Amino acid sequence: SFYLKLHFRVWIPDPEEVWKSAELLKDYKPGDKVLLLHLEEGKDLEYRLDPKTKELPHLRNPDILVGENDLTALSYLHEPAVLHNLRVRFIDSKLIYTYCGIVLVAINPYEQLPIYGEDIINAYSGQNMGDMDPHIFAVAEEAYKQMARDERNQSIIVSGESGAGKTVSAKYAMRYFATVSGSASEANVEEKVLASNPIMESIGNAKTTRNDNSSRFGKYIEIGFDKRYRIIGANMRTYLLEKSRVVFQAEEERNYHIFYQLCASAQLPEFKMLRLGMNMTLDLLYCESYQMGIFRILAGILHLGNVGFTSRDSDSCTIPPKHEPLSIFCDLMGVDYEEMCHWLCHRKLATATETYIKPISKLQATNARDALAKHIYAKLFNWIVDHVNQALHSAIKQHSFIGVLDIYGFETFEINSFEQFCINYANEKLQQQFNMHVFKLEQEEYMKEQIPWTLIDFYDNQPCINLIESKLGILDLLDEECKVSMIFLGSLDGQIDASRSEGKWPRLSNKAFIINILLTSKEVEYQCEGFLEKNKDTVFEEQIKVLKSSKMLPELFQDDEKAISPTSATSSGRTPLTRAPAKATKGRPGQMAKEHKKTVGHQFRNSLHLLMETLNATTPHYVRCIKPNDFKFPFTFDEKRAVQQLRACGVLETIRISAAGFPSRWTYQEFFSRYRVLMKQKDVLGDRKQTCKNVLEKLILDKDKYQFGKTKIFFRAGQVAYLEKLRADKLRAACIRIQKTIRGWLLRKKYLRMRKAAITVQRYVRGYQARCYAKFLRRTKAAIIIQKYWRMYVVRRRYKIKRAATIVLQSYLRGYLARNRYRKILREHKAVIIQKWVRGWLARIHYKRSIHAIIYLQCCFRRMMAKRELKKLKIEARSVERYKKLHIGMENKIMQLQRKVDEQNKDYKCLMEKLTSLEGTYNSETEKLRSDLERLQLSEEEAKVATGRVLSLQEEIAKLRKDLEQTRSEKKTIEERADRYKQETEQILWSCLWHAYSFFLSETMEKKLIEETKQLELDLNDERLRYQNLLNEFSRLEERYDDLKEEMTLMVRQELESENKKLKNELNELRKALSEKSAPEVTAPGAPAYRVLMEQLTSVSEELDVRKEEVLILRSQLVSQKELSLNVEMCHFPLQNTMTDSTILLEDVQKMKDKGEIAQAYIGLKETNRLLESQLQSQKRSHENEAEALRGEIQSLKEENNRQQQLLAQNLQLPPEARIEASLQHEITRLTNENLDLMEQLEKQDKTVRKLKKQLKVFAKKIGELEGQIIDEPIRPVNIPRKEKDFQGMLEYKKEDEQKLVKNLILELKPRGVAVNLIPGLPAYILFMCVRHADYLNDDQKVRSLLTSTINSIKKVLKKRGDDFETVSFWLSNTCRFLHCLKQYSGEEGFMKHNTSRQNEHCLTNFDLAEYRQVLSDLAIQIYQQLVRVLENILQPMIVSGMLEHETIQGVSGVKPTGLRKRTSSIADEGTYTLDSILRQLNSFHSVMCQHGMDPELIKQVVKQMFYIVGAITLNNLLLRKDMCSWSKGMQIRYNVSQLEEWLRDKNLMNSGAKETLEPLIQAAQLLQVKKKTDDDAEAICSMCNALTTAQIVKVLNLYTPVNEFEERVSVSFIRTIQMRLRDRKDSPQLLMDAKHIFPVTFPFNPSSLALETIQIPASLGLGFISRV
Repeated sequence: SFYLKLHFRVWIPDPEEVWKSAELLKDYKPGDKVLLLHLEEGKDLEYRLDPKTKELPHLRNPDILVGENDLTALSYLHEPAVLHNLRVRFIDSKLIYTYCGIVLVAINPYEQLPIYGEDIINAYSGQNMGDMDPHIFAVAEEAYKQMARDERNQSIIVSGESGAGKTVSAKYAMRYFATVSGSASEANVEEKVLASNPIMESIGNAKTTRNDNSSRFGKYIEIGFDKRYRIIGANMRTYLLEKSRVVFQAEEERNYHIFYQLCASAQLPEFKMLRLGMNMTLDLLYCESYQMGIFRILAGILHLGNVGFTSRDSDSCTIPPKHEPLSIFCDLMGVDYEEMCHWLCHRKLATATETYIKPISKLQATNARDALAKHIYAKLFNWIVDHVNQALHSAIKQHSFIGVLDIYGFETFEINSFEQFCINYANEKLQQQFNMHVFKLEQEEYMKEQIPWTLIDFYDNQPCINLIESKLGILDLLDEECKVSMIFLGSLDGQIDASRSEGKWPRLSNKAFIINILLTSKEVEYQCEGFLEKNKDTVFEEQIKVLKSSKMLPELFQDDEKAISPTSATSSGRTPLTRAPAKATKGRPGQMAKEHKKTVGHQFRNSLHLLMETLNATTPHYVRCIKPNDFKFPFTFDEKRAVQQLRACGVLETIRISAAGFPSRWTYQEFFSRYRVLMKQKDVLGDRKQTCKNVLEKLILDKDKYQFGKTKIFFRAGQVAYLEKLRADKLRAACIRIQKTIRGWLLRKKYLRMRKAAITVQRYVRGYQARCYAKFLRRTKAAIIIQKYWRMYVVRRRYKIKRAATIVLQSYLRGYLARNRYRKILREHKAVIIQKWVRGWLARIHYKRSIHAIIYLQCCFRRMMAKRELKKLKIEARSVERYKKLHIGMENKIMQLQRKVDEQNKDYKCLMEKLTSLEGTYNSETEKLRSDLERLQLSEEEAKVATGRVLSLQEEIAKLRKDLEQTRSEKKTIEERADRYKQETEQILWSCLWHAYSFFLSETMEKKLIEETKQLELDLNDERLRYQNLLNEFSRLEERYDDLKEEMTLMVRQELESENKKLKNELNELRKALSEKSAPEVTAPGAPAYRVLMEQLTSVSEELDVRKEEVLILRSQLVSQKELSLNVEMCHFPLQNTMTDSTILLEDVQKMKDKGEIAQAYIGLKETNRLLESQLQSQKRSHENEAEALRGEIQSLKEENNRQQQLLAQNLQLPPEARIEASLQHEITRLTNENLDLMEQLEKQDKTVRKLKKQLKVFAKKIGELEGQIIDEPIRPVNIPRKEKDFQGMLEYKKEDEQKLVKNLILELKPRGVAVNLIPGLPAYILFMCVRHADYLNDDQKVRSLLTSTINSIKKVLKKRGDDFETVSFWLSNTCRFLHCLKQYSGEEGFMKHNTSRQNEHCLTNFDLAEYRQVLSDLAIQIYQQLVRVLENILQPMIVSGMLEHETIQGVSGVKPTGLRKRTSSIADEGTYTLDSILRQLNSFHSVMCQHGMDPELIKQVVKQMFYIVGAITLNNLLLRKDMCSWSKGMQIRYNVSQLEEWLRDKNLMNSGAKETLEPLIQAAQLLQVKKKTDDDAEAICSMCNALTTAQIVKVLNLYTPVNEFEERVSVSFIRTIQMRLRDRKDSPQLLMDAKHIFPVTFPFNPSSLALETIQIPASLGLGFISRV
């Protein structure tokens, strides 16, 4: 009575609407019998209170609490509040799911809703149940998480009336498990589980008056999971198939779907034999033979229904001869016509002594025919369920399971029979289990919070269950009646009389009984007619025997001991994990027949007990389906029907149990956050718990209305509403004060603004007047000045004309005088020149004559002197010819020496060729030795097994290669298509631009141009996205290929190891056998085993001798070649000098004319002879040394041979067993020692060969330099300054160091050290400089090998550390830098224009690496996609908490009551993420990318993708959370988005396109804040929200929830107005954004200004084997 005051709203009963809302017009006083009320439709009403109970009407909840996700969050918990909350959510908000404590209430919308897509599944996956809006996916996720967390099996119990949507809810739950968990194998078990639903619906569902697809059986599906919680299989148990529907259907109802589908497909050729009739397709997941067998049996049932009987008399009947329906039935079933015809009209009666065959009447025959049809259909149904279970069964061990129970709800019809009795019995059992579970949870909550526990009275239906299933209950009486000839109603009479509260008899009938369902306070009357027959389910044994002879699916009609059905009571498929498997019992022969005669009621009771055991051993989750109306109208709510179902399904009982205690529960932090406005500053203490206690003691004086728990405050019903009223009053007073202050401030501002405006007007007027006067003064002064300058201009112009005329006259006169003077000077000058040339000519003639005379005199004198000299020379010539004859032998000797030198050069070349050939033969021999040793170790069997497995793996690799080739071909076609698109876009762009220019850029053409360009850009992005998706798929195939390769190598290695172990074991066994057999004949010298071993020993020793000789020969050849090469190198330079000297002597001898020169030549020849002799002696000494070394080796070999003989003699003296073992051990050690010696010698030889090659290269360079120098000037000592080396920007490495290079530079490189200490992109520069050197050498193999190993190594690094952002970012930046280097130095003009002249000199000269550029581009795309996935995995846990749940602006949004399922608190705890966490993470990402030197354009694309992920996930959660759709939350989102935009501004990334990706989220936040009342508001919303789809806008408006009483809900009419205005908008019907979408990435060319020749390689990289060139 405290709450019933003026203007309070209450609920009163109403016969039509069940409950009506009214408002008090007068305060209630104790003792009043009438309440004055005002109804919502405008009428006044006097409501009379019940004089007996004097119960006051229920109070209505505040509007702020209406429409809550959880009914337990309501302050007043009663039936009208629940009904109103469900109606508001269903009609106004279009929300079909609501929590009621632990129950999910699902209302059938009778309309397809877009809330079950894969995007919704991904949104609910991993979320807490209270953090998202109610959904069947939330219940499924909770069951999945509890199974993984608690390691306990789960059950989802879906119940409700026919047509309420049970089957669809169960189907969506299974779809969720299939999508989230996936399958443990590649058999796609989850798809099989989903594919079994259509089969079961076709054979078990039918159209009823209440539902077009009603399940006429109950089923419990166990979905099995392995230890990693992936689906491995499933099992189905079915309950109480409605067999009577096969032969009888009520009015406006139909038979099972399968019959109509079969008849519709009768015209198909394969169904002609069934002789049915129409056209439609049907698909069952069985093999063709089973399919046709099923179809034949179903068609046979249809034809059996057409079999007719004719009466002969009252006790017998017959079937017409050659009855067509029966003959078709027999043909289809494969049974004998005569037998079936006979036993349809007769039955066999067996007594103790005799057997009688008795005819039956027409009625009995018809009943027997119907019973046979039902029996066949039931057998077929069980057989199909059994085969479905076999298909879903898995060989993998099941770790846990989640069961989904889809079972019928309470059924009450005008005529209720045995089926309704069993259905309601099952629901009573389930209701009892539900009540006990709810009671248990309440008790656990109270005890956990240490609240005093008071016993809550709740509905217990145990007496009703006892009436049905106890000893001498209804089921027992039915069974007894079936066994003994008793009167069922008579025996039932005593039982009902014993329990009057639960059952009674109807007044006007003695063929029915009534059971009272206390939960719904409703009496259900059952007609007893047909109970016994349906309980017996009698089928004549003779008819069954006839069916057993059928060849059609023979296992279908086997005995029960052979045909195990998954739906039987004794064997219900796989045993649940929580129960031990049933032990096999050995019974008597008659026991199986007795079990075969179990009644339907007994079987159903047993299967129900098994189900209850399974449910009690699991954690249950409840889904209650409600049917809103009987006419299947979409979103139409019938209050009467809804209340009936709410009462029946236990929702109101849950509410009643909660309301009896403390239904409202708040954590201390939530209470403080919500009701902080009711506290004063002095009341706020450091301890939140004590603060809440102090405040509550002041606000609520009655301490019984609340209790303090450990972590929560518990309130009784109505207390939260009272606190909300106090809070609203306080806020209303604060609002009035704020309004008063603001209005005064606005008026003051208005006055000040008007005063300022008046002053401004005055100032401007006075200024205007002053400016006018100043203008007049300026004009007067300007006129005077103009006059002055004009007069001056006229006078000056006249003066200039006179002056110009005078100057012209003077110029002409002076010119005339100057020309006359010039002509005179010119005549005088020419006369002087003529005189000069004449005088010179005369002087030259005189000089020439005197010179000619002098020359003639000189010639005469010189001729005389020459004649004298000629005589002297002739005398000297005779003496020189004699000297030449004396020295003819010396020239011959010189020529012989020259030939000898040439021959030695030829010998040197031959020796070098032999050396190289010997090296080759030595290498081949060593390889041959190694291969022989390996062949001796492996056996033929091992080779066969290994080759077989290798072949199979190679086939698989070939298949994968084909897939790779297909993907590459697709990739090429897509590239060609992209190029084509690019060209088309460019052409269209140019044509559009020209078109727009020709029409002067009109508005319409501009719009068309923009639309076309946008469309083309979208097409290009789509193609790019498709290409990058193909790249992603290609990388996945590559990973699969690598995995298969590793598996193949692993398998081969394992096989070889196993074979090696096997051989070792065999050797050990052989040794044991030899040691164990002590018989002398076994180990005697003549024994077979001894002979075999000795033969092996002799063969090994012979082979060893051969190898030893070959090694000796090779060793001698190598030693000789080594010394010879050393000698050749030592004498190479002197020989060359002597050769050049001798040739010079031969050329110069002919020029020598003096005796001294000839003597010097002779001395030089002697010196060369001596030098040649010394060289010959040194060669002789070296040969002698070689011979001595060979003799030493021969001596050592002789000693070794003697030692071997001694050892052999010692071994022969030992016993046979020890002799064999010792000889084997000795041979093994000897062979290993020799092998080691050979390896050491081989290494030494390799080192010497490498050293010789280096020396040869050095000497060849020196010879080239010496030959290139031609010295013409006289030789003198010159000091040449050393020039610094000019590096070419290349790095040289050896081919064998390639793996070391890749290992140090890629595989073992730590990005953090490189990024901090070295220049960005250093690995890319080093790799490119190595590629440049290989290109410089024109070594295509080296280039290809280096690039391939680089790409593969990067892939390995990313595969190994692909979840590390730093690693992925580092290799993305280096891959892009490597790609840019290949472009920059490719030599193409488009890239060279960005280079300096020095950089252009460094371009590649021999190879075009365009294909590798494409491969690197694809690799960069794959790395980028991996980087985005890493980003998403890091950011995803932060986004919802930081962007939505955390209150960045504290105190703006209060926490509303959330009911039983608490949401994540918006107050920042230590473990929660905030907006600062997101910003810190973004800073970390950005700094890492900048440190790695990533391209700025690429950083922009990464930031754009990050912001898209943040916006998409935030918006998706906003659309799925009703509590987040409020004005205050919109303000929080706007603030958070502004902080993100500020971050973009700080990083200079505003032009990256990241802000545009947040546009949908910004518009959603604006939509939450704008006014939503008038048509103008609707128009503004439609124009503002262009980035949101129609479905998203309507969803936000439907979810909009006021947090305070001052806010108003969005009306339904306003939402319809929005829908009407947006109906022409063409956008996606999808509700959620695709958070997994990745924008297509591009890599714009970014040349480097760094000079390659300046790059230094740090020692920390360990690349000392690389040298700069």
